[in-house]
Amino acid sequence: MTSRRRRGPRELTAAAARFVERRLSRAKEPNQSWQEAAWEYYSTTPEVRFAATWAGNAMGGARLYAGRRSADGTSIEPAPDGHRATEIVAAIAGGPLGQSQLLAAFGPHLVVAGEGWILIRPTETPTGDGDGQEWRVLSVLEMRRQGNDLTAEIDGEEVKIPAGDPDRIDPEGPVAIRVWDPHPRKHLEADSPVRASLGLLEELRVLSASVIAIARSRLAGRGVLLLPQGARFPSSGEPGGDEDDLMEVFLEVAQAAIRDPESAAAAVPILLEVPPETIGQIQRLTFESAFDDTAIRLREEAIRRFATGLEVPAEILLGLGDANHWSAWALQEEAIRLGVEPKLATVADALTTQWLRPILEAENVPDAHEWLVWYDTAPLRVRTNRAQVALEAFGLGLISGAAARRETGFDEADAPTAAEAAQARATAGRRGGDGEGLPVEETTRPPEEPAA
Repeated sequence: MTSRRRRGPRELTAAAARFVERRLSRAKEPNQSWQEAAWEYYSTTPEVRFAATWAGNAMGGARLYAGRRSADGTSIEPAPDGHRATEIVAAIAGGPLGQSQLLAAFGPHLVVAGEGWILIRPTETPTGDGDGQEWRVLSVLEMRRQGNDLTAEIDGEEVKIPAGDPDRIDPEGPVAIRVWDPHPRKHLEADSPVRASLGLLEELRVLSASVIAIARSRLAGRGVLLLPQGARFPSSGEPGGDEDDLMEVFLEVAQAAIRDPESAAAAVPILLEVPPETIGQIQRLTFESAFDDTAIRLREEAIRRFATGLEVPAEILLGLGDANHWSAWALQEEAIRLGVEPKLATVADALTTQWLRPILEAENVPDAHEWLVWYDTAPLRVRTNRAQVALEAFGLGLISGAAARRETGFDEADAPTAAEAAQARATAGRRGGDGEGLPVEETTRPPEEPAA
């Protein structure tokens, strides 16, 4: 066997493909009939697209790293620099930028269809050595099963992924890794928030169509105006002038209002002089029903029900307008914990079992089964009152004065001189404190003499 350092990405592909090929050759076709409808709602329903895109953007802000569970099982300890697991995870999707894009792409797949595929293909590098890799995230609609083979559609091109003998791996072949959130009833099937809301989304579609129809009817059909027969405008007073037909005048004014909504015809009422006894005969009939306003309320309720069916607080979809900065921070924390981290764990588990560990086992790395791909969501957790936290951290000696100034909105030009720092400590001492907790520089030099 070649040395560990000389094993190239092509051999890594082969190691991962062994697991995928065995799995595909035995697997039954899962139920996917609902996923096409789910993706259709993603394309036509803004609320679905927002929920899916939000999850993807949040996942893209996390960081992947190699690690293993601590002895007490409560945390994941990062693998040391130079460890083989660290090298393999660092190379996933070409590095941090590619990993961010990979994770971001998976958000919509797990929210909408509950399932996605990772396809890795060996590619030529600019130097022509053939050691590069292309990582793609594909939807379930882009993968087709044919016997023991898979066919992936990439940019209109069909890429066949044969399920050959696991003991005779083609190092040039692509690797397909299915990643899915299993349904509690049938583990092989995918589950997603949209799957549980398909009926509700159909209701939302019908209600939205009703609201559109109501809006169009109120714009195009304003009802029926009943006029007494023979009602006309007086003539213009010109010789030979005839009385204008009332219906023709109404039509002309309506056409002018449609052509120019800002014209006087759209706002000023038509003045009509009629005999007093005929005024009561002028009536307007409308075809509006009580359902018109009800449809709008039902649509709002359907949107709220869909929001509560997501795996994040409903306020993420409905808006945080009524939340103060502390409650908004708490909601975002809960959204990361309940809606983002479980999806990251799903992707990380797939990369662990079908990519990292098969490579480590093929290379005879000790304790290969202990190492895993994990995630760090620290970049997503932005504290609301970061300035106060920075001052507290400075007081505990956890950050420098420069960091405290940066987080409180000051720069290095605002740093105190040695004399000012000493004076601040002296003032704090007279007040009964020791000066700790203030973002001032510490120095052993004597204070400068004040200028005369």
